[in-house]
Amino acid sequence: MSKDIVLAFSGGLDTSFCVPYLRERGWAVHTVFADTGGVDAEERAFIEQRAAELGVASHVTVDGGPALWSGFVKPFVWAGEGYQGQYPLLVSDRYLIVDAALARAAELGTRAVAHGCTGMGNDQVRFDLAVKAQGSYDIVAPIREIQKEHTEVRAYEQQYLEARGFGVRSRQQAYTINENLLGITMSGGEIDRWQAPGAGAIGWCKSRAEWPSTPLHVRLRFEHGEAVTLDGERLSGHVLLARLNGLFAPYGVGRGLYTGDTTIGLKGRIIYEAPGLTALLAAHRALEEAVLTKQQNRFKPEVARKWVELVYEGFFHDPLKSDLEAYLASSQAVVSGEVTLESNGGSVGAVAVASPHILAAQGATYAQAADWGVAEAEGFIKLFGMSSSLWAEVNRS
Repeated sequence: MSKDIVLAFSGGLDTSFCVPYLRERGWAVHTVFADTGGVDAEERAFIEQRAAELGVASHVTVDGGPALWSGFVKPFVWAGEGYQGQYPLLVSDRYLIVDAALARAAELGTRAVAHGCTGMGNDQVRFDLAVKAQGSYDIVAPIREIQKEHTEVRAYEQQYLEARGFGVRSRQQAYTINENLLGITMSGGEIDRWQAPGAGAIGWCKSRAEWPSTPLHVRLRFEHGEAVTLDGERLSGHVLLARLNGLFAPYGVGRGLYTGDTTIGLKGRIIYEAPGLTALLAAHRALEEAVLTKQQNRFKPEVARKWVELVYEGFFHDPLKSDLEAYLASSQAVVSGEVTLESNGGSVGAVAVASPHILAAQGATYAQAADWGVAEAEGFIKLFGMSSSLWAEVNRS
C-alpha cells in the first residue's frame, strides 16, 4: 500500500524530480504550494498543472501572504535589524511553507513530509529544524539522498525526469533567483566568483538611469508598531507591503550586495532587493527614535540582533525567539503615529514624523532653548563626567 507523504512543492526542477522519485519508493505524494508572493497567476496555474502531470495524489495551493506578514514581517520590523547589520532575511517564507506542509499532513493523517532542499545550503537547516520543533515527523529529502551518489545533481534530475516522459523547462537562468513578497535574492555566476555583478543581475529595482525624476512621497501610519495605512488607505499587511514594493522598486530602493556567514559555515554572497521592507524599516525606526526612551533605543538593538540570528539559522520555533518577541511587542506600546517617507532614488528617508507620544520637553528644544539655568548645566556636566575627569587629574604627568 502507498504511504501518504506531503511535499513542499514549487514546480521547479528539484521538487518536480521529488514526485516520481518518491512515488517509485511507495509514497502517495501530496503536494503543497505556499504562495508567498513570488509568482503571478500564470506561474501559479503552471505549478498546479505541473503537479497534476507528475501524478500527485493531491495538490493544494495556500495563500501565504497573511501568515508571512503576521509571523515574520511584524516582528522583523519591530526588531529593526538585518542579519549581520544588512541582510533582511528574505528567505524567511520557508518557515511558513513548512507550516502549510504540516497543516496538510495533519489533514491527511500522515507524519511524513518531504522537501527539495539540497545538502549544500541553509534552507535544509531551516526546513528540518522547523519540522522537528513541531512534532515527530519522518523527513525525506530526495535531493540530499541522490547527492551521495551523483555529483552533477541537476543534470541527473533532468535525465531522470525525461526518461520517465516528463518534460523539463528549457528556461535557463544565469542566476539562482528566489522571489517572494519580502523581496528577491540572486546568486550564481560572477556573484559567486566575487566579481562585480553583471548587467543582467537586476530584479525589481530599476537602475539609476531609469529612476523617476520627481521625488516619491509616501505616508505610513503605525499602530503599536504595525503599519496599518498607506497614504491614508487602511490595508492588510501583506497588501501594504506589496504596494510598497511597487512604489519604491522604480526608485532603486532596497538593493544591496551582501556577503555573510551562512548557517552551514560557508560565506554566502548575494544580491538582494527589498524595496518595501526597506521603506517599512526606515519609517518604523524614525517613529521609534522619537517616541522611545534613550534606554529603550540603546538596548533594543541587542535583542533584535539575537532574534535575527535565531530566524536566520533555523531556530524559528526556539523558545528564546518567543521570549524576545514578548519584549519586542512590549516595546511597541506607544509606537503609534504617521511617518512621511521620501525617496529621490537609491535610498529612502523619513522627512516628517507625527505622534502624540513624541518625547518633546515642554520648555526646552535641543540647542535652541531650555527651562534650566547655567548653574544646573554646569553641575550636570561636572557630575556626569566625574570619573573621566578624575582619571585625567590623577594620571596627569
